[in-house]
Amino acid sequence: MDYGAFVEGLVFYLFAALAVLAALGVVIARSPVRSALALALVFLALAAMYILLNAPFLAVAQIMIYAGAVLILFLFVIMVLNPRLDIIGARGRGQTFVAIVFTIALGVLLIATLASGQIAPTTGKFTPEFVASIGHVQVIGTLLFSEFLLPFEIASVLLLIAIVGAMTLARRERVPHAESKRDLR
Repeated sequence: MDYGAFVEGLVFYLFAALAVLAALGVVIARSPVRSALALALVFLALAAMYILLNAPFLAVAQIMIYAGAVLILFLFVIMVLNPRLDIIGARGRGQTFVAIVFTIALGVLLIATLASGQIAPTTGKFTPEFVASIGHVQVIGTLLFSEFLLPFEIASVLLLIAIVGAMTLARRERVPHAESKRDLR
């Protein structure tokens, strides 16, 4: 028995479980700040899994871009908007119904994926030896700016729209604090 591979697999599955539990914390947390902190834990667990999968560039990019820039942007918007004043009531029946439908659809997709027997796609020409000979950054950069240029540009436009939306929400006129408390009753 190869104890090194066993320990590596065990550590990987521990980080995977941590990422899933933290993702549940993102969804379940009532406070948006706690939800954002749970999201930071998800990002860090994913970075650790990238390191275990021998993808150090992705791990560093995960920490710098997502745990750094994107999460700080989320926290900034949360702090600027002060969501405690904006939340009126609980989740509606329509939202609950849609959440149940999407949860069932996700469950069906997971069962179908597990029943197919092939969870990960074949590696194709990007074997570990090929990637090691060229380098992680070169392979990712070549694919990102050739085959996946359109999705990359769409993601950048979506991030720009999210930033503009956050700025618009932050600039809107607010109801004074005393009036908003009275409206919530």
